[in-house]
Amino acid sequence: MTETSLADLPTDTAAGDEPLRLAVISASVRDQRIGRALAEWAAFGAAAAGAEVDLIDCAECVLPDDGGLRPGGSPGSPLAERIHAADAYVFVTPEYNHSYPASLKRLIDWHYREWMFKPATVLSYGAQGGLLATEHLRGVFAELHVVTTRRVVGLSRPWSDLGPAGYTPPADVTEAFGAAVHELAWWAGLLRTARRERPYAR
Repeated sequence: MTETSLADLPTDTAAGDEPLRLAVISASVRDQRIGRALAEWAAFGAAAAGAEVDLIDCAECVLPDDGGLRPGGSPGSPLAERIHAADAYVFVTPEYNHSYPASLKRLIDWHYREWMFKPATVLSYGAQGGLLATEHLRGVFAELHVVTTRRVVGLSRPWSDLGPAGYTPPADVTEAFGAAVHELAWWAGLLRTARRERPYAR
């Protein structure tokens, strides 16, 4: 994993001096995937900027059988507490057939309240940057009361920048991801305060 340079997160991202808790979610479960390397790069950069980072890899997630799914989320997922603990999310996803992977949809659908009233940004990738996966995710997140940042990052053919040390992005990618995380942190602080002081009345 290579070092990246992200600007420090805004000092008002959280109440008091409490750091931002960020979950980086790697969506792909395919053999010879590059998503894990991209997620590690994203996690390293966010941690260097001051966030507490939890990397959740869909390839390592064991979810119950989908027969147990219920509307509004389902109890019993071993990942529920980790998702709930996060203040914000970075989804690292490829674009498969103009959308995002089924592995990510399963992870999303097995949870509901854990996602609510938190922000997310997307780091997508593919031959054309994977942005159709991002646009499909925006609609899903809206249903879950998740705020998607305006700034997202689409990586076009990032495998060209992958080496033995991990992912080494061009400077403009690091800058774009830093801007997306900066916006994400602003939303995270705002929504964390709102969840605590003015919880939404259903």
